[in-house]
Amino acid sequence: MPPAPPQMPEQTTSPTETVTATAATSERPAGRAVWLRRTLNLSQKEAVASATMTATGDNFFNAFAIFLHATSLQMGWLTAIPQLFGAMCQLMSAWLGNYLPRKPMVVVAAVAQTLVVMGLVVLAVLRPDNSVQWLITLAVFYFGCINFIQPQWRAWMGSLVPQRRRGAFFASRTRLTMVASLVVFAGGGALLSLSERADLVWLGFAALFTTAAIGRAFSSRLLYLMHDPDPRPHRDRRKGFFQSMKQLYGSLQDKTFRDYSFFVAGMQGVVAISAPFFAVYMLRDLQFTYMQYSLNAIASIVTQFISLSFWGRFSDRFGNRIVMQFCCMTIPIIPVLWMISPDPMYLILVQVVSGLVWSAFSLSTANYLYDIRPQKSDFAVYAAVQSALGAISVSIGAVFGGLIAASTPFLFEKLGFLDNWLSSQLFVVFFVTAILRFAVALWFLPRANDPIARRRPKVLQLILRVSRFNAITGVSLDWLSVTRKSKLPPAPDDQDIATTSDANHTDSSPDDTRTDNNPDDRPTP
Repeated sequence: MPPAPPQMPEQTTSPTETVTATAATSERPAGRAVWLRRTLNLSQKEAVASATMTATGDNFFNAFAIFLHATSLQMGWLTAIPQLFGAMCQLMSAWLGNYLPRKPMVVVAAVAQTLVVMGLVVLAVLRPDNSVQWLITLAVFYFGCINFIQPQWRAWMGSLVPQRRRGAFFASRTRLTMVASLVVFAGGGALLSLSERADLVWLGFAALFTTAAIGRAFSSRLLYLMHDPDPRPHRDRRKGFFQSMKQLYGSLQDKTFRDYSFFVAGMQGVVAISAPFFAVYMLRDLQFTYMQYSLNAIASIVTQFISLSFWGRFSDRFGNRIVMQFCCMTIPIIPVLWMISPDPMYLILVQVVSGLVWSAFSLSTANYLYDIRPQKSDFAVYAAVQSALGAISVSIGAVFGGLIAASTPFLFEKLGFLDNWLSSQLFVVFFVTAILRFAVALWFLPRANDPIARRRPKVLQLILRVSRFNAITGVSLDWLSVTRKSKLPPAPDDQDIATTSDANHTDSSPDDTRTDNNPDDRPTP
């Protein structure tokens, strides 16, 4: 018989080696938990710091322009040019994100925005003869920085926040942003009112923008300290980005989506006709104090925050189409309500109604876009098309509104009876926007299909987040990512989106470098 094979000596592991192996195995998860916890904590602090900027910077541009004696046409340009430039910056950011690391892009843009806000401080102090032109230029770069940051920040957060924690994390972040913004916004109105009594309004604006700059500087520092788990761009995404750009035109071949996009863009455009002039009406014609102006805007903002959850439940039960129909019938009435009485308390009530309607519009149109997207299609492409159309429409509408407002003195001079009918020349602008809003609504209503609602996450589970708000105009909803509800299998037509997120275990796919669903960022009264 052949000899038995030699027995191999049994491998033994010392207790020291066992402990070392166990420690090495747990070191990486433990290390990840440390930087993840620290980064999420920094992100919450960053939300408060950046809210200090948006509450002061975003919401007082129109009031500052009125203080600088901007003409009606200049008020239109102040809305139009930053919108168009901001949309271009989003697309440029999405393209550059395929070649450059996103964290440095976000931090550099945040620092640049800090310098822009400091420029507003200098402008408030010096007030040169061409102050309004300088304000428009600074506003272009201000909103350009915001829009440049947005796609990269969205991708960064998508790859950072664990999917199971996103709902709680972003709900908490939204609450922090809301509270900080409203407190600072109300404080800004009080500060300007006090400076107005002392005939030092320029000093009030300088202090206001200094607060915004300090907030953005802290925000930039916190962004720099945050960890990026996916710091380098991936080559395989470059092809996907250009392929998505080619699909932009092709998506408009879908009639349902085309009708929807023209409706949303058209409504945003006709709303932009009057958007800059509600502040002019309150501060110049009605002689509101800055505190009254702020409280009027806060009424709409708070109403939108409160009513979002109600409209989310209502849409889930009855569908988004019926909510959109309600909005089509009520949005044209809002400018007319402003013409009934100049009483400050009455106008606050109008803003409550406005907030209720615009929260319904923002949420229902965002959900409707998701529902009508064809199966196995890239949702980011559809959001980008709607965003681009909206930005162009808002720019055209704002300029058109400025031209109407600039021509009203001549119109009142030629038609003397208008003085007896209209207490403010701006009512012509309000009347035109009301008629055009009604026309857009009538065009869309027979074309609004009732698609089968797709299974999608709850409002606070990252589908939508409140990106920022603007005085008079309220909150802006932003699509952050598309994920499926926990413990529920994805619907067949949602499988492509769900698997994209799960396969990469992050949301930093090309879907994340998309443009905003609400291009104007300003649902308006």
